[in-house]
Amino acid sequence: EVQLVESGGGLVQAGGSLKLSCAASGFTFEDYAIGWFRQAPGKEREGVSCISNYNGVTVYSDSVKGRFTISRDNAKNTVYLQMDKLQPEDTAVYYCAADPVQADCVITSFPSYEYWGQGTQVTVSS
Repeated sequence: EVQLVESGGGLVQAGGSLKLSCAASGFTFEDYAIGWFRQAPGKEREGVSCISNYNGVTVYSDSVKGRFTISRDNAKNTVYLQMDKLQPEDTAVYYCAADPVQADCVITSFPSYEYWGQGTQVTVSS
């Protein structure tokens, strides 16, 4: 059974940090790019960051560039999203997803992502 399980969300004050984890199982993790996406109430889902599988290329949205860092540990089948300098506008449910693309990953298109997690809530208070 394919699973992507996010963890690490919670409530934090503005300026604080959280580290999200995405633990994968049931598929060949190193063959997949992993992306992080988020959706705030009343807003569309948006791409946050992704990390490619074959060369480790990372992509960030303009809104998180310089504040968030994505990394992966293929030995642990896990991708991390270190989120620093959090702001209230970062409040959302964060999802990780897996894409079998054999090229640089993208966060502007979602259909190529085959597997999705259930999400973890991140709330940033002002």
